[in-house]
Amino acid sequence: MSRPPRRRTAPPGRPRRPLGALRALRAVPWRYDLPSSLVVFLVALPLCVGVAVASGVPAELGLMTGIVGGLVVGLLPGSSLQVSGPAAGLTVLVYEAVQRFGPGALGLLVLGTGLLQLAMGALRLGRWFRAMSASVVHGMLAGIGLTLLFGQLYALADRRAPATGPEKIAGLPVLLRDAVTGAATPSAVALGAGTLLVLVFWKHLPAKVVQNVPAPLAAVGLAAAVTAAADLPVARVRVSGLLDVVHLPDRATLSALAGTAGLGTVLAFTLIASAETLFSAAAVDRMHHGPRTDYDRELTAQGIGNTVCGLLGALPMTAVIVRSAANVQAGARTKASRTLHGVWLLLFTALLPGALGLVPLTALAAVLVHAGAKLVPVRRIVALCREHRGEALVLGVTATAIIATDLFEGVLIGIGLAVAKSAWQTSHLQIGVEELHPERVLRVRLSGNATFLRLPRLLDTLERLPADRPVELDWSGLRHLDHACTVALASWATQHRARSSAPLAVEPPLPAVV
Repeated sequence: MSRPPRRRTAPPGRPRRPLGALRALRAVPWRYDLPSSLVVFLVALPLCVGVAVASGVPAELGLMTGIVGGLVVGLLPGSSLQVSGPAAGLTVLVYEAVQRFGPGALGLLVLGTGLLQLAMGALRLGRWFRAMSASVVHGMLAGIGLTLLFGQLYALADRRAPATGPEKIAGLPVLLRDAVTGAATPSAVALGAGTLLVLVFWKHLPAKVVQNVPAPLAAVGLAAAVTAAADLPVARVRVSGLLDVVHLPDRATLSALAGTAGLGTVLAFTLIASAETLFSAAAVDRMHHGPRTDYDRELTAQGIGNTVCGLLGALPMTAVIVRSAANVQAGARTKASRTLHGVWLLLFTALLPGALGLVPLTALAAVLVHAGAKLVPVRRIVALCREHRGEALVLGVTATAIIATDLFEGVLIGIGLAVAKSAWQTSHLQIGVEELHPERVLRVRLSGNATFLRLPRLLDTLERLPADRPVELDWSGLRHLDHACTVALASWATQHRARSSAPLAVEPPLPAVV
């Protein structure tokens, strides 16, 4: 009889090794997640800086939010591949809040946002954002991608982009003319165009070793090397110390929450940040076959992240579709990729800010142009135009609304149109009138869904029936008969019997009208 194997125990006084942590590290597919984290880092860097500058605060605050999004939210449950960072959709609101309450009050407003999101997560309100039409999701991706592409084309030529989407589109012909004629900075245009070419053709290079290097990393690295070697006169990334911009909330800033204006700002931050995060989660889940997002946990994770950002005086955060899509497209498999992107942000901004100073902004703009173009679902749009034109209309309207307004309003417009389209389709009603011989009875058959939206057509058909002919109304084929149609049919039956001597049969009998 064999003895059971002896269980090994650690010697007295010696702590056990953290086998769980080691197993977790060994389980990470580093060959996928490590390169993906570098790609996300290169996409996140200009976004963090750009959102901070547009919000009227130092660039380091945007980087701080990106670091928290990676190191804190990246480790929390909720979504596995979604990446968080500064909220581009809150740029205007943050700018107005800074101008009104002062930079020192920003942390307190973000702290209130985080606490509200924690409450929403505890109440399990995140699941309500799962009701999202696929066409709205793809329209959101297209709208964000085109907005990013149009805006970064200006940065590619070392120009400042206009504020709104329509202005960006309207200024493209002038931008193209200046780039061709040399009125724009020639070195920036050439460097940006070269970076784009590397991004597009890198995967087609024959050397397998070369292909293992992420295209954005190779493109930015080559651009930085050319810039340094030729000493090109182009704008570069400028980052100073992170600790200098950290501002903890104090009693002097409590006045920001004393009035309705401050509380309204916190509520606006919360609603927009939560909606953008969970709308993005719906989009990211459609881009991969891994674990689905737990919306309530993701909302809680965002609340923890914004609470930390508030304590540090940083910008509010959301899950950002641009860097999330870059993470998925780069081949990430686990949340290690998004966590590592926060490590790279911290490493380079805190310990190696000089290394970032070698990177030209036009190269980062080229990375964003490439990422924006990849967000536009061209194949999906073509397929919808061929087979489901109504869904293609929802997609197009959503994308156009996002370009014309912003992400939050554009998605709401798309959802409204999708709801209206679904209501119209689900209220489809078939009305058939046939004559039965030799009794010359007119049989009216109703099938489908009888709702108030189809009431005018239904009543027009019934009121055109001759008064001297027997009528059979068969509504057994209806899947749904709402109250408005029930009242209308009962009223029409009463009036028809009153003015006609011919019999009227209704099968099955109409329900009693209250």
